[in-house]
Amino acid sequence: MAEKDFEQIYNEYRNQSDKQTSVHSKSEGKDSIVAVRKNDDGDIIAFKTDSGRELDYVTALEEAKAGQLAHVDVFHKYGRDIIRSEPDGIKENNLDQLPEF
Repeated sequence: MAEKDFEQIYNEYRNQSDKQTSVHSKSEGKDSIVAVRKNDDGDIIAFKTDSGRELDYVTALEEAKAGQLAHVDVFHKYGRDIIRSEPDGIKENNLDQLPEF
């Protein structure tokens, strides 16, 4: 059996996903979330996109479910659907870390 170069295979995989991410997010015309609005408890209640749109939580949730917002996921927790950043290991682009508007 030929010896595998695990690091080379992983690097090829990472390069492929980097290319796909840059192509998909802009070529499909998806907005990215660039800022958030929080209530007095620190909960995110609204989002601002890179195109300048301000979305209430429910509208953003619907757009995220429809795949119209880049770099976010919807998951079910606390008995309801929640928007979160795609897990990419970069803390600075987490929704909770974005600037407020």
